[in-house]
Amino acid sequence: MKEQVREWRSALQSCLETITSQVHLDENKMFIAGVSTSEIVGKRIGSAGSEEAAEALYQIFAKLRDETGVHLAFQCCEHLNRALVLERKTAQAFWLDEVTAIPHRKAGGAMASHAYQQFNDPVLVEHVKADAGIDIGDTMIGMHLKHVAVPLRGDVKEIGEAHVTMAKTRPKLVGGIRAHYPESK
Repeated sequence: MKEQVREWRSALQSCLETITSQVHLDENKMFIAGVSTSEIVGKRIGSAGSEEAAEALYQIFAKLRDETGVHLAFQCCEHLNRALVLERKTAQAFWLDEVTAIPHRKAGGAMASHAYQQFNDPVLVEHVKADAGIDIGDTMIGMHLKHVAVPLRGDVKEIGEAHVTMAKTRPKLVGGIRAHYPESK
């Protein structure tokens, strides 16, 4: 199992490097992570949450936060209506309304539950508009990204047995045929 954990961590690190090479993340941005630890270990989403996978991957996400200052949001499973776990200071900074629940492995998922336990002052909110994110195991993070999501392609397609999708966002292009737009980043 230790070799698997190393592989998961390495794969996630590679994905995050792909994202940070294409998106500037800082203290003014929010990053969402939807993680099915069940899918990572080769089981059907929501059926076999893995505390070990959650702990191993959380360390990599925490490193991203520490290095960039980005605000982290972890998406809960459908049993908590895909609410998000984040720090209270993040909810306040982004003017988000709290909801009441405490995620656990069977309602919220192992990853959201682990993040809740690791955060200094965790809260749940119903909706965010994140600047970038990663979806590990087809957890459907798109509902929590800003309006124009752009897929990011990297070398890593799976973490464990879970399919990986990455995205950044960009402002809408407005103005029509006569408008001029800045070069893409």
